[in-house]
Amino acid sequence: MSSTSFGPTVYLAFFGSAALVLKAVNEAVTQPYMDEPFHVPQAQAYCAQNYSYWDPKITTPPGLYVLSLVLKRIFLFKCNLSMLRLTPMLALVALPIALTRLLCYHKRERPPPSLTVPIPEAVVLAAFPIAWFFGFLYYTEVPSLVFVVLTVVAATQGKHWTAALLGVASCTFRQTNIIWVLYAYATSQVMKQRFRRADEAGPRLHDAPALTASPTDLLRSIASVPRVLPQILPPFVPYSIVLAAFAAFVVWNGGIVLGDKSNHVPAFHIPQLYYFVGFTTLMGWPALLANKDGVLPLARGVWHKMFGSKRNIISTCVASFLMALSIHKFTIHHPFLLADNRHYTFYVWKRVFMLHPLVPYLLIPGYIACAWAWYIRIGRDQTLLQNLLLPVFVAPTLLPTPLLEPRYFLVPYILLRAQVIDVPSWGVVVEGLWYAAINAATMWVFLYKEREGVGRFMW
Repeated sequence: MSSTSFGPTVYLAFFGSAALVLKAVNEAVTQPYMDEPFHVPQAQAYCAQNYSYWDPKITTPPGLYVLSLVLKRIFLFKCNLSMLRLTPMLALVALPIALTRLLCYHKRERPPPSLTVPIPEAVVLAAFPIAWFFGFLYYTEVPSLVFVVLTVVAATQGKHWTAALLGVASCTFRQTNIIWVLYAYATSQVMKQRFRRADEAGPRLHDAPALTASPTDLLRSIASVPRVLPQILPPFVPYSIVLAAFAAFVVWNGGIVLGDKSNHVPAFHIPQLYYFVGFTTLMGWPALLANKDGVLPLARGVWHKMFGSKRNIISTCVASFLMALSIHKFTIHHPFLLADNRHYTFYVWKRVFMLHPLVPYLLIPGYIACAWAWYIRIGRDQTLLQNLLLPVFVAPTLLPTPLLEPRYFLVPYILLRAQVIDVPSWGVVVEGLWYAAINAATMWVFLYKEREGVGRFMW
């Protein structure tokens, strides 16, 4: 699929669809819904220049409201519900432009010369159902995602001070984005080390190809890090300032969560990682399966990783045992999840995970197989450290979150999908149709399905 031929057309269709959906949402949902009753009055207080007002039930920083205030000043918007919802929609429309740079970085291709012409694959990825749905409600998700992607893009371009500033901006939407600021630095340095010129003097980071690497290679990679510290520490300076500022905020605030801390107490939730793997595979199967070699080689690769040798069989058995133990000890039946039947996760939890006590354990082989499938899929053109970076940074964002919430998977999904660099044109089309079908179904259910005493159904 040629970006020069189809990029503007696909992007125009994306833009037009977004405008129509926002119009439908504003016509059908005329009152603030779900979390909007907290965000909308807070934004309106800022629009009225009442910066001392803060709703104690809001747990995230004021980046969303400041962004709306900036748009109000530039475009003379009103701060009513319809206009406030324009803030996340404009972020959604900007997302393909940011994703174009991220995808081209992973593909090691030059991005289109025009900033306003994203590649079709970036437009499709921007239509990912979680991003699409929350692009029309006054939530922080999509603006937060845009700033995270821009932070990673700036870091990979070597613009580390710019990346640090964008990272600070991302943290004003969600505090956990501090993890993605550090990820942006780490991925830029791993890629820089990988493509150092052969004539460059100095020690090198050991980083074997992902699909041929062994546990010994991982130990050698870790051991080689101190040798390259003089090369990788100078770019860390701007990020260290961001990290110090974030630490000062945590000390001042008495914790990461703003406002209502009682309902957002961190908990060690290991199964959250398994839910992410399952969710990612369910949503991203077109990109996972669509490749030049076909599905069978991927399936054989997964089988080999799990059962191809005695060592692999032992590793799979040990991993299964530890996962079963973590499911038994650390599964959290969150009261919000059990009490609120307006979210799809309520029904997934009730009708899948609570169908029988054995169900969570029966899913373990599937989690392992899916994790290996993604590892192999992105590892065809990456090194061991490149493959492992995202899981390392996903863990601290998901492990402390007790609530099963698809919104928490948004940023890591996008960053993972962006590493799949060889999806053929037909695969991108299938992915786009898959996302479009989910988006059409979820938006129809949210806007028009009869509810009979139950609130609107949403992610």
